[in-house]
Amino acid sequence: MNVAVLLLLWLGLFEAEGRCFFNRTQEHCVCYNLSQDNIGSIIQCLAASVVEFWGGELERYVAFPISDLDPSAIDMLGTLDIRKIIFGDLLVPEILLARVLKFFSYTQVQELVFESCIFQGRGNWDEMAGQGLPILSLHFHNVTSAPLTGREQDFSSLSSWLETLQELAVTASHVTSLPCRIGRVFRALRSLDVAQNSLGDEDLMHAFCKEAFPQLQVLSLQGNKLTSYHSVCRSVQRLYELQHLDLSQNKLMAETSSSCQWPVALQILNLSDTGLDEILTPLPPSLEVLDMSCNHLHTVDISLSTLKKLFLSQNLLEAAPSLRNCPKLETLHLDNNSIAELPWDEVRLLGHLRDVAAAGNPYNCSCSGAGGLQALADMGHLGHGWPQGYMCHSPPRYQGRLVRDVPLSLLECNRAAVIAPVCILLAVLGVAGA
Repeated sequence: MNVAVLLLLWLGLFEAEGRCFFNRTQEHCVCYNLSQDNIGSIIQCLAASVVEFWGGELERYVAFPISDLDPSAIDMLGTLDIRKIIFGDLLVPEILLARVLKFFSYTQVQELVFESCIFQGRGNWDEMAGQGLPILSLHFHNVTSAPLTGREQDFSSLSSWLETLQELAVTASHVTSLPCRIGRVFRALRSLDVAQNSLGDEDLMHAFCKEAFPQLQVLSLQGNKLTSYHSVCRSVQRLYELQHLDLSQNKLMAETSSSCQWPVALQILNLSDTGLDEILTPLPPSLEVLDMSCNHLHTVDISLSTLKKLFLSQNLLEAAPSLRNCPKLETLHLDNNSIAELPWDEVRLLGHLRDVAAAGNPYNCSCSGAGGLQALADMGHLGHGWPQGYMCHSPPRYQGRLVRDVPLSLLECNRAAVIAPVCILLAVLGVAGA
């Protein structure tokens, strides 16, 4: 029997009428509702590196007999170039998944994705005990399954595989807890994305217990139910390798400063769209990227010698922050605030600053206001939005004009440069006349 047909029999992908479509340039194949009549179209997917299966119900195949493969079928599976498989809009009996997952050990599939699937029932994962898989990246988005709490034994049976997994995403899937014992299974995990779930402050304290996720470098907690900045800090203190933390789209409350110490390795912190009206402290000591965009900040006072990128767009700033205490700053985004003028004297002294974005502000197009922006543009440091996004709000004679088009005459904008030489000349003539 053809390997492709075997795979579909194992996974139960015989359903309503559909077929596969192969993009040879992208090596990408998509199959919709495969049936007995059009199963032949799967053959073209054997040359793909990414294969998608959409639509179908697998419940009817729970009792389907699944036997071990013969050596020739195993050899053929090993020659396939498929690296990523996506399953979408499927009802997946977990007991069936538990029986067929081990067959992926014969393939070179490194990434497995489940999109908008419903996992039904509980599987018997004992057969996976001691079984390794080549899959390094596992993604679930908008899936429904039994709660993780109480499933520690299932994860223990899968530990030979999960302890080598490097990337895990479980997003928009109603996750309310991450049990401590489960976190200890993921010994090599580098990236964990649990965005758009229902994790609260106390849930994090239990999730990131001692020895859980020891190699974690990237953590996304975007769009959960977190409220305490300091509680998050205490929760992730044991993630010693953590470099990138995303807390965006949570509703954090301002709190008094605490003595909590962030992981020393933490370099990127995303606090955008968290409802903050002030910069929370303490900030990670080695921070290189800070995103505070889409908040309610009126003023910003930051002193970080390591900071390279600062994002403050869509706030309520009436003045740009002082940059003297951020000597390594390379990127500064201030779009859509209430800033009338950039601190040109400070900006020009920052030798590393190369990317400034400040469109959508009500600029005062006086000599210093317009002159500083024009100078930044001439240096190539103004990014997206120049010149159309930079409009004069005042004085009245320039209102509505592009900052780029404001004329800056030497006599009007630098009178000292004109008057001083004239005074010197008159003095010299006076002396000569005497």
